[in-house]
Amino acid sequence: METNTSASVSPVVSFDICETYASFLKNEELSAPLAAILALSKLIETSDAGTMLELVQALNDGAGALKASTSNPISLNAGCELFIAFVTLLPHDSASFSDLKLELVRQGQKYAAEALTYRDKIANLALGFIKDDSVILTHSYSRVVMKTLLRAHERKRISVYVTEARPRGLGLRTYEELTAAGIPCTVVLDSAVSYVMDKVDFVLVGSEAVVESGGLINAVGSNQIAIIAQAANIPFYALAESYKFHRLFPLSQYDLPTHTSNILSFPLSPGGNVASPQTTGATKSVHEKSSNADYIRRMTPEQIACNPGVDYTRPDLITLVFSDVGSLTPEGVSQYVVGMFAG
Repeated sequence: METNTSASVSPVVSFDICETYASFLKNEELSAPLAAILALSKLIETSDAGTMLELVQALNDGAGALKASTSNPISLNAGCELFIAFVTLLPHDSASFSDLKLELVRQGQKYAAEALTYRDKIANLALGFIKDDSVILTHSYSRVVMKTLLRAHERKRISVYVTEARPRGLGLRTYEELTAAGIPCTVVLDSAVSYVMDKVDFVLVGSEAVVESGGLINAVGSNQIAIIAQAANIPFYALAESYKFHRLFPLSQYDLPTHTSNILSFPLSPGGNVASPQTTGATKSVHEKSSNADYIRRMTPEQIACNPGVDYTRPDLITLVFSDVGSLTPEGVSQYVVGMFAG
């Protein structure tokens, strides 16, 4: 009898928030914060929490699992914080807690759907600052930057320099898409930014996050571009959807959540960080290598892993931040972020 009873019980289907998050990210239009919001909404839908305290704890645990699953949780965490703050601050008059959970799920999905229009809003806003025949420098690859450049190309003549953005080389993706759209584009070595700066009218970059100080976290290299732009008196504009506004207050690069003791560390042994150039066929002698004009040294994966993937740009280096909530100075961003979480 006991065996039959246990066999008739339906197995409990576990919810894996990391798998759910990864499935949402397969949609090219969804950035990490929106995928996180949708994953947390799904968590509410499957949660058996019976009180708000239990639900918020489940959301915090889910957000913690998501952050632990990636080496760069900054953008993802911005979405988690925004959604959890929304859950705790939402006024409600639901008849039951189950009804409240359904409403929270509906609101989360509604917000994510509306947020997909933010890039269009930002592109239209930034368009007013792009003059005909503008020469623009951008860095790496950003969906909102691409949207803005393609929108500008529809109405104005523009030319674009894009950095290669090592080690991932995402600047080459930007180059390919802009060239395919008919926009004159040239790839610039990361080390040649100062060389090209005098030829551009302004710098336009995307964002991983915009922090409480009004500073910017973005693909590594953004900070040095901003420093060079300020020295050359060239405007530095950042584009950021408001769901990337983050309650974070770094004072330096080493305050970022992505920084670890391994970043820019020295090898334990003198030869532990020597580049291992890629070769084909038989191993060449040192003389043959040095005399080969086509021989290129490449960083090893271990060397790349010892370098940062993002960096922090101080607010005083940023001219304006274009967002779906308007064009803001860094001080304006700071005030807006405080207001977002004030209730």
